[in-house]
Amino acid sequence: MRFLVFKKETFLFFLAAGIMLASVSAWFMLKAGDAAVFNQESSENIREIHMVTVEYKSKKKNGEEIEVYRWDPGTINIHKGEKVRLYISGINGEEHPFFIEGTDIKGTVKKGEETVVPLQINKKGTYRLICEAHSNREHNGPMIADIIVN
Repeated sequence: MRFLVFKKETFLFFLAAGIMLASVSAWFMLKAGDAAVFNQESSENIREIHMVTVEYKSKKKNGEEIEVYRWDPGTINIHKGEKVRLYISGINGEEHPFFIEGTDIKGTVKKGEETVVPLQINKKGTYRLICEAHSNREHNGPMIADIIVN
């Protein structure tokens, strides 16, 4: 049977080389993680708010069907000057053309699609998100959400 014999100096050399190799490997791995954090596309903080179009249906005692459309959530709170993206998913109703009172923002939410609305309001107050197709009771509305800017 043959045995492998190392001198003390040889053993210490391999031990030091192993520690050095492990240290360099760890440094590269940690440094690679830093690159992923610092090389992101945007350092700007934009809050995302998700909404959906909702339809409620019911029947009266006489069998007549009644329905109403709503934005959900019905109230959104944001800060003055805050950058927000509204992601509005069309769930119920074929089309919801909308505008936000007091702004130039207009758009349309379609069933099965997501509409993205960039939003930044620099004046405090309550702004109404109004669906033009469901603006009053005769048209299964009003379909209104409040955007409260503090």
